[in-house]
Amino acid sequence: MAPNQGSRMLSKDDANCKLHFRMINEQQVEDITIDFFYKPHTITLLTLTVVSIMYFAFTRDDGDSDNNLRVGLLLVGSFFLVISVLAFPNGPFTRPHPVIWRMVFGLSVLYFLFLVFLIFLNWDQVKALLYWLDPNLRYATREADVMEYAINCHVITWERIRSHFDIFAFGHFWGWAMKALLIRSYGLCWTISITWELTELFFMHLLPNFAECWWDQVILDILLCNGGGIWLGMTVCRFLEMRTYHWASIKDIHTTTGKLKRAVLQFTPASWTYVRWFDPKSSFQRVAGIYLFMIVWQLTELNTFFLKHIFVFQASHPLSWCRILFIGIITAPTVRQYYAYLTDTQCKRVGTQCWVFGAIAFLEALACIKFGQDLFSKTQVLYVVLWLLCLAFITLLCLYGMIWYEQNYGRRLKNIADCDDSTIIDTYDNILETSKAEKNSSSNSTSSRRRKGGSGKNKTINGTSGKK
Repeated sequence: MAPNQGSRMLSKDDANCKLHFRMINEQQVEDITIDFFYKPHTITLLTLTVVSIMYFAFTRDDGDSDNNLRVGLLLVGSFFLVISVLAFPNGPFTRPHPVIWRMVFGLSVLYFLFLVFLIFLNWDQVKALLYWLDPNLRYATREADVMEYAINCHVITWERIRSHFDIFAFGHFWGWAMKALLIRSYGLCWTISITWELTELFFMHLLPNFAECWWDQVILDILLCNGGGIWLGMTVCRFLEMRTYHWASIKDIHTTTGKLKRAVLQFTPASWTYVRWFDPKSSFQRVAGIYLFMIVWQLTELNTFFLKHIFVFQASHPLSWCRILFIGIITAPTVRQYYAYLTDTQCKRVGTQCWVFGAIAFLEALACIKFGQDLFSKTQVLYVVLWLLCLAFITLLCLYGMIWYEQNYGRRLKNIADCDDSTIIDTYDNILETSKAEKNSSSNSTSSRRRKGGSGKNKTINGTSGKK
């Protein structure tokens, strides 16, 4: 009897770990009201795929070999996204639709494979590829070759200050607002902000555009753009945390205005999770995980500047801003999966999107090192070592301060987190009941009533209504 009981307990623990991993890697949509948009439609999709391939294969003019290659690669990517919709996991989000996040994951896999292909080329082949993508890149120049940085820093005028408030300053501000929405921690956001300015100082000998006047770096960057964006993002986070989420089916809404409002609200979060990266009893593994998070974040930011400097395209080029937009999109599920892996003891492995994101960050750095050997030959090792030490010291100092705040002033926040944890546990129970119901067809109606009762506190009426 003892061996059987032990194996039964082992299988239960194993199923619990799989359940926690499923919550961040294959999130399910509960209480579907419009079945058409959530049914597979695999036969229909296969038919459309075959018909579209036949159309493009036999109706277009294939006389231009260069155009054939472009169209062929475009269709390969498009049909790979079709396979992504059919085979890839939903990820941790379900809004606005799981298909969107499957396609995002598919694009990240394509980009990962492109980077693998890129690092096995030589420099002449890379240049030929870039010129094929955009012939104008033959005449592109680096911003650092035509501009001067940190000149006459003692001259401070209103005209000079106003000249810095351009589209890039707005992008800086808006980018930090989005980062605050993803990280949801004042301490980590400010730590990343300050350490990034230090990163610019330590890598200034490699990238001249990192050179800035003290007032530009401290006042305009850290306080105004970074600080304002962090404040806006965290204000939105607090607003979303305090809302009560009540969702109703669009079928139950009888007014046209109400239906349009419900359709627009589909692009908003279905719920909002209170984030607590650590607590006073955080283990060394958790602290080390946050430090690794900081390193990878800084590496991703550095890749943005090294890529455009080594492969010679400006910040306004589509290769630059499209990559920034793409990295920003895949960062959302990545941060959510990494947070769950770091804080949930039952989650034993990272999500697939988090794994691909980490591989992309390191492959980008590898491509920069391979094709920028002339640039990196000027690297001063002492600066890199000091950068790593400063990053570690400031990160640990930030974590110590946040743990001290948690011990002295975080009781109310802990209560909120406990309530949120209980909500997650209820959700796990509902999924367990659902899986049991799928195995026992005779209890389908009973398990359906349980699922409706368990998830009732997350929906009753349309949208968000009032505060807790």
